[in-house]
Amino acid sequence: MKRVITALVAIAASPAFAQSWSNVAKQEEETGFSWTDPLWPSFWMAWTPATFILFCVLFIVIAVIGVLEGFKYKDGLERKGILGLTTTLGDRLFITLLGTSYIFLAWLGIVGQPVWWPVAISLLWGVFCFRKV
Repeated sequence: MKRVITALVAIAASPAFAQSWSNVAKQEEETGFSWTDPLWPSFWMAWTPATFILFCVLFIVIAVIGVLEGFKYKDGLERKGILGLTTTLGDRLFITLLGTSYIFLAWLGIVGQPVWWPVAISLLWGVFCFRKV
């Protein structure tokens, strides 16, 4: 029994054990806001503020178009556009999102950073799709 107590005292007094107690009173340093830091570090997906906002806006737009097509435009506001397709609001949103993803992938593959220019190009593409397609 005496050996067990001696071993426990030796472990408790070891530098590795004492080192963990030295961090107890330390404050975490504030690093400020970052668009690339994860919102929830232990979550399975790295949700950054940018991806969270993107998905929230995407779901809101889909909901608004669903409500518009469900109540205001019961026929779907179909029209034949410049591509020769008969499209509804949902179709034009899908074409806009598909084109936007291609614009961003092409920009990142050819130019790289920064991605402010493809944002502007994608907004123009969206306006074009909803007016002409």
